[in-house]
Amino acid sequence: MAHDGILLGMGNPLLDISAVVDQEFLDKYDIKLNNAILAEDKHLPMYDDMSSKYTVEYIAGGATQNSIRVAQWMLQKPGATSYMGSIGKDKFGEEMKKNAKQAGVNVHYYEDESPTGTCGVCVVGGERSLVANLSAANCYKPDHLKKPENWALVEKAKYYYIAGFFLTVSPESIMLVAEHASANNKVFSTNLSAPFICEFFKDVQDKVFPYMDYVFGNETEARAFSKVHGWETENVEEIALKISQLPKASGTHKRITVITQGADPVVVAEDGKVKLLPVIPLPKEKLVDTNGAGDAFVGGFLSQLVLEKPIEECVRAGCYAANVIIQRSGCTYPEKPDFE
Repeated sequence: MAHDGILLGMGNPLLDISAVVDQEFLDKYDIKLNNAILAEDKHLPMYDDMSSKYTVEYIAGGATQNSIRVAQWMLQKPGATSYMGSIGKDKFGEEMKKNAKQAGVNVHYYEDESPTGTCGVCVVGGERSLVANLSAANCYKPDHLKKPENWALVEKAKYYYIAGFFLTVSPESIMLVAEHASANNKVFSTNLSAPFICEFFKDVQDKVFPYMDYVFGNETEARAFSKVHGWETENVEEIALKISQLPKASGTHKRITVITQGADPVVVAEDGKVKLLPVIPLPKEKLVDTNGAGDAFVGGFLSQLVLEKPIEECVRAGCYAANVIIQRSGCTYPEKPDFE
């Protein structure tokens, strides 16, 4: 089948521990809404604290894994997508495998001795904040990627998506895939992912950037990227344009930047021009939580990109998927999409 394994993702598979909390809880652990951070020692008690105080849901997550699952759901072609990352040999890891299988994604996990990574999803007023304890996810090694059965997934794919979060784990693995994509005229996409990635992993981010054909992000991340690069502008359209014009490793594909802005239009920058494309409006009372919204947008977008649809269609599919996911808890979706 032509679409078999066409899209490959690599990232940090995390089990989302999601709960609607209150401002007091956020303050206690120094957590800001609409942000994503890596857990420090002060955050470690929060996971038990959440489950003892609030009603907690466990949902398979991890940014790239969410996007791949959503793309798979949109495509409705079993095995169209593959995914690699590192999990633990524990019940959370087993849960993750089961979930991926149900989703139809062909997963090749590396299994580590440390526990499966978790991500605290704190929801207040529908907005989310993420605190990730990577644990096993942090143990992914290029050796796993180089194994023939895993590298075969790289060879087979024509499109790749690796969110910026993986830069903290295995930049070497990202470079192996990026160089393969560039040498074989394949399409590589990434995500700015979080302000802390742009701020504290600038050097590794700058190293992989020339290989990136599509760069996704939201307005907060775009502004953090601009600040770190000394661009002195907070104008999202201008930043998107500048990102699209950064140097590229190969001239086969131009770079396209796609920045989401919540309920405001999606900014698409390519060929020195900016387009603003509308999102699907959602009444506030229908919003459950924004966890996975950006991931779902990327998944929807990629599902049409691999079918070689025009960019407007890709964005429309991204907005459709995000709209479905924000009306549900975490990155979950009904059995079948009704995207036309």
